[in-house]
Amino acid sequence: MQVLAKLEELNRRYEELNTELSRPETLADQNKFRKIAKEQADLDDIIKAYRSLRDLVREVEDLEAIIASGDDEELVEMAREDLAPLQERQAGMERDLHILLLPKDPNDAKNTFLEIRAGTGGEEAALFAADLFRSYCRYAEVKGWRVEMMSSSLAAAGGIKEVIALVHGNGAFSRLKYESGVHRVQRVPTTESQGRIHTSAVTVAVLPEADDLEVDIDPKDLKIDVYRSSGPGGQSVNTTDSAVRVTHLPTNLVVTCQDEKSQHKNKAKALKILKARLLDRMEAERRSEISKERKTQVGSGDRSERIRTYNYPQNRVTDHRIGLTLYKLDSILEGRIDELIDPLAIHFQTEAIGENLSH
Repeated sequence: MQVLAKLEELNRRYEELNTELSRPETLADQNKFRKIAKEQADLDDIIKAYRSLRDLVREVEDLEAIIASGDDEELVEMAREDLAPLQERQAGMERDLHILLLPKDPNDAKNTFLEIRAGTGGEEAALFAADLFRSYCRYAEVKGWRVEMMSSSLAAAGGIKEVIALVHGNGAFSRLKYESGVHRVQRVPTTESQGRIHTSAVTVAVLPEADDLEVDIDPKDLKIDVYRSSGPGGQSVNTTDSAVRVTHLPTNLVVTCQDEKSQHKNKAKALKILKARLLDRMEAERRSEISKERKTQVGSGDRSERIRTYNYPQNRVTDHRIGLTLYKLDSILEGRIDELIDPLAIHFQTEAIGENLSH
């Protein structure tokens, strides 16, 4: 009943917004119009689902009334036959509505920064970091997202010490946010003559892109250093002072960018990364406050948390958060990671529904 009361309240609000949008004073004020239109758009799916459910409930009640009356046996039998599938549909629609009523993560629709760093395991960790980044790039391609390189540091044997990329695409953060944490890999290095399995680790951080309204940086809080690029690149990349190091003095956060030939482009990229990290820090503080009362939605949000193990000899991937094991490592590394993300999304949504209903 609590849920129905909330839905009725949202339905009334939706009608109010409809009326508000047709008023001349609203049409004349573009900022007000956009704000109201956005609020209405955010409610669209919920209200459509609620109205469909409401119509279905009336049908179910009519059939139940016919059965309860018992006046006409033939009519009662027909009503019984029609009732079961409608009740099944009603249960499904109620589940869908519970999901729609979950508090929305305001970052879900945003572009996202993907940061991958080789951890323990030396060259093996760097090689796996490259494999993992390639897998995410293929996944982005399937989703129709664009991957923009922001910063990279290559390892000697063809691996990656660190890579930061900005993934452009609607819903990029909503899918990739489940990837934050420590990814452990078990495989036999090509240099290992005894065929012994080595374990190494890679850390993944997924940060939503911050806009200027969310994170406003005072230029006085920044220390900007320029220097000569140290990486490979030839010609002007490592012969001019194009590399940029930005330090945010209040937090001591440091971002360096040297991939571009232009100092201005490197500075712009570094500032974008810095804003995302500052937003992430603010979000972490907020999550910390929430978690004092209840669990957070995606694991602990701690990047030291081991979330997944990739075992090459067994072609196995295990996600430790939900105890899911798939013998499809080769497929996952080709970018088919929805098979991991979908069960995670369902698990955390189900948890959130339970928490939402208990409050």
